[in-house]
Amino acid sequence: MESITLNGFRRVVAAVLLLGLLVCTPAIARPALWVVRGDLGTVYLFGTVHLMPSDANWSSPELDKALEASQRLSIELIDDDAANMQAQVLKYGFSADGTLSSKLSLRDRDRLAKAADAARVPGGIATLDHMRPWLAAVTLSIAPLVQAGMDPALGVDRTLRKRMEAAGKPVDGLESAEQQLSMFANLSETLQLDFLRQTFDEVDQGPKKLRELIDAWRRGDVDTIAKIEDEDIRALSPELYEALLVNRNKAWAKTLATRLHEPGVSFVAVGAGHLAGPESVQKQLEKLGFTVQRL
Repeated sequence: MESITLNGFRRVVAAVLLLGLLVCTPAIARPALWVVRGDLGTVYLFGTVHLMPSDANWSSPELDKALEASQRLSIELIDDDAANMQAQVLKYGFSADGTLSSKLSLRDRDRLAKAADAARVPGGIATLDHMRPWLAAVTLSIAPLVQAGMDPALGVDRTLRKRMEAAGKPVDGLESAEQQLSMFANLSETLQLDFLRQTFDEVDQGPKKLRELIDAWRRGDVDTIAKIEDEDIRALSPELYEALLVNRNKAWAKTLATRLHEPGVSFVAVGAGHLAGPESVQKQLEKLGFTVQRL
């Protein structure tokens, strides 16, 4: 545990939603952007990338226009300062009832050790062994990206936040850090272990899957994002898919529906995986009677 620094906790929470764990290349990107208009309000929807290299360029005239028209920004969470994240991860991420290895089959113990080595987790399997399965999964997913130079401080959500705050516009969170982490902690141990096993597969696949996600995000290919990200989780565990994706998309859609019945323009930026697939935020809004237009 000593090897997990405050900055490490910040990195963990930046990637706590694995559906948003996409990275971007230096080439100019044009990610997808949508608009929803209600009887009084307007909402723009934009998929975020939580970690970015310093030389990435993802702006576009359409995006700039939408941001200028918006009176507020909503991102997944805003209370992700290091002190709060450390407190929440300590509260929800570590186990008092035995080691992680003791909950795994011999095969999965071997996969855990190999994944820890492949991801270059500081302290290796000894660090992971005190974690609950969900936190071990997140740690295994984020460590290689951070080592590759991806920085949560340069993520799309944080960049948008800085821009809107500089313009004097309010920024709010659709969830709190405690809500996000307790969501993982409240998953049954079976689902958390499913989550961890999926991460073993991702580590085994190496950079190939990430390159596919990078290209899909850059060109705004939401079908490919859904196929690579959402369908993998749904195939592994429909319950996990429901808990991590569908339920949250439904909750966010209800929040946005309220705004659409009130005057004002909101820019909403959430992990790109939440804006792809048959249970996306857009689909949930359509079920509530709204028309979603891709720009």
